[in-house]
Formats: sequence, C-alpha cells, structure tokens
Amino acid sequence: MAVPVIMGMLGHTFVVFADNVMVGQLGTAELAAVSLGNSFVFIAMSLGIGFSTAITPLVAEADGAGNKADAKSALKHGLVLCTLLGLLLFVIILCCKPLMYMMKQPLEVVALAMPYIDLVAFSLVPLVIFQAFKQFSEGLSQTKYPMYATILANVINIALNYVLIFGHFGFPKMGVVGAAVGTLISRFVMVFHLWYLLKRRPKFHDYVTRFKFKDIEKKVMGKIIGLGFPSALQMFFEVAIFTAAIWLSGVLGKNAQAANQIALNLSSMTFMFGMGLGVAAMIRVGNQKGIGDFRKLRRIAQSIFLLTLLIEVVFASLFLLGRFWFPSLYLDVNDLANMADNNEVIFLSAELLLVAAFFQISDGTQVVVLGALRGLQDVRIPTWITFVAYWLIGFPISYFLGLHTDLKSVGIWIGLLTGLSASAIMLYIRFNYLTKKLIGA
Repeated sequence: MAVPVIMGMLGHTFVVFADNVMVGQLGTAELAAVSLGNSFVFIAMSLGIGFSTAITPLVAEADGAGNKADAKSALKHGLVLCTLLGLLLFVIILCCKPLMYMMKQPLEVVALAMPYIDLVAFSLVPLVIFQAFKQFSEGLSQTKYPMYATILANVINIALNYVLIFGHFGFPKMGVVGAAVGTLISRFVMVFHLWYLLKRRPKFHDYVTRFKFKDIEKKVMGKIIGLGFPSALQMFFEVAIFTAAIWLSGVLGKNAQAANQIALNLSSMTFMFGMGLGVAAMIRVGNQKGIGDFRKLRRIAQSIFLLTLLIEVVFASLFLLGRFWFPSLYLDVNDLANMADNNEVIFLSAELLLVAAFFQISDGTQVVVLGALRGLQDVRIPTWITFVAYWLIGFPISYFLGLHTDLKSVGIWIGLLTGLSASAIMLYIRFNYLTKKLIGA
C-alpha cells in the first residue's frame, strides 16, 4: 500500500529536484533563486496538502463501515474546499512577494526569483485539487492511480525543462522562468489525468462523476475543516521551520543558501518514504477505527513504525557515505568560471548532510506517528505538539547557532534535528496514551 504513495510523494519532490539540477547548471545564483522562490511556495503548499489529508481518514472510515455515500460526500466537499484554498494561497503568495526585498537576501537572487514565483504559485491551484482526488483514492486503499498521474507529470516537467530552460529545439531560452512553466503545465496534466484514471474504472466512476455541488452540507464542510485546518497547521509548522532555514541561510550568502537547498531537497526525497508510510498508517488506522478493533489498530500502527525506523536507518547510512557525491549532481563541476563557488557549495552541503543523516530517524518517526494519529482523527493536540517542537524548541536553536556562532549553516540544521526529535518523542507518547485508553475502554 505504501509504495505507490511513496512514489507519488517522491514525484512532487522530484519536480523540484529536476528544477534544481537543471537550473543548477546555469549557476549558483539561479539555484539560490529557485530555492528562495520555492520557500514561499512550499509554505503555501504545506497548507494545501495538509488540509487535503482530512479527506483520507473520513473516506477510510466510511470504507471500513461500508458507507459509499459518505465517501463520495467527503470527496465532493473536499474538492470545493481545496479549490477555494488553492486560489486563496495563490493570491496570498502574490501579496507576500515584496517581503523578499525585506529579508536581506542577495539582490541578484531576488531579481531572478520574482518571475519564477508567479507561475509556480499559480500551479498550487491544480496541485491542491489533485490532492483532493489523491487523498480520496488513498482513503479507498487505491494508492497506485495518484502514482501514475505523478509519474506522467514528472516526465512532462523534465521534457519541458529541457527545452525551455536551455532553449533546445528552437524554443526560447527562458532560464529560471522555463522551469516554472514546466512545473505549471505538468501539474494541470497531473490533475486531469488522475480524474480520467478514476473515471475509467467502474469501481470509482460513480464517486468522481455527477457531483451535485448545489447540495453542500454545513456538517460535512465543518468536519473536513475541523480535521483539515489542524492538519494543515501541523504540516505548516514543519515546512515553515525548513523554510526559515532557507531564509537564515540566505543571510549567510548565496553559496550557503544553495547548499541548504541541495541538502533540503535530498532530505525531502527521503522524507517522502516516511510520509508514504504515514499515509498507509492513516488509512489502516482509519479502517480499524471504522471496524472498532483497537487492539489490531495499535499492532498495525506499531508495525509500520518499526518498518519506518529500519528504512530511515538505511537512508542515514547513505547520507553519511555519499555526502560529497550527492551535492555534485546538482552543479556543473567542470565549470571553470564558477569552480570556487561550486566547491564551496559541495563542501557546505556535505556538512549539512552529516546532520541530516541523524535526523532521518526523527523525521521519519514523527511523520508516521502523525499519520496514525490522523487516522484516529486526533489532530488538535498533535498540532500543539508540532508547534512547540519546531518553534519553541527547534527554531530558537537554529537562529542562535546559525547567526550567532561559528557553526553557521550546520548550526541551523542542528536546530532542525532538535525540533524533529522533540516532535517524534512527544507524538509517540500521545499515540501510546490514546491507543491504550481506547483498548482499556
């Protein structure tokens, strides 16, 4: 169940990876510009994706109870809310663009990021709509269809990047803006392809067609908002602290920011394995909640926690062994004009990956336990836990060590490691308490 989810989540990250690798061939300033632009988009995207996760446990519970009408109702209302949210997030990003001039970022980086962010921000609209269909499909334990749509989107994105960034086959050389155009078009293709895949299957046809959008129920909207808003905040608190790391790195210079982007992109890809297993935990926990078998619920969740731990140990080992080689993939190491900058970025990235190797375990654990808690529809207390862990514990450490000690970029990532570890420990305590209470009752 988790593998297609992981591949789909990796697909979202791979869009950014492809942009980074291709844009990185143009220079470190261009790579830093994509990093800065995406930092704004990632915050908004976290709210959209986090909000859409409310659909999965509702659909999974309805599926466990054999109630098809409630599952379709969750999708319909979720689509309405996700479309409105996508448009709202686009407008908010446009209004926040002037903040880039107030953040002490390199001016050449800001100038390159401005046109990039307009198009990528608009791509949030189809992305959040796609998330509604994706979360619905996963709630029915059908995780492969979103994966197929995401793979197609990546192929289209890479092809468009190749011709638009560098100006191949007679297309204009658009540089950073070309990467944004590729992302926008691929995300529209992604949402229409997923809808088409679901519509073609007899099992899902009635779910995704003949929506009666006039019949909107306040109770269902309220339930999705009640689950979705705290879930969005949970993801926002985590993504925002990583975004803050990008901004803090920007204060240290373009090379520090580029190195941070490389380490962040690599960590994001491994994080998707934990996130995919977290979705599997959410689905299976939601199913067992609908059935009412809490002993089996706890056993299934703890099995997924153990599997995640083993996988993250493997990733930690890979980061340790490949910490100098991985960053070289993002840069043109044969570029004599930028050799000094490229070498510095590779060295800084290797230092950050050393820290990232250790927080693989914390990051994977916290996201999979959070998924299990969402399956239980327990979202309010976990929201406070993530806020405390990331912003009262992690961020102050990142700020102090990054800007007021010689650790600089490494200090920023030590703060991230601390926040993730605190989150993992507190969330597991919460899950352990709730499941024992349910079994006892």
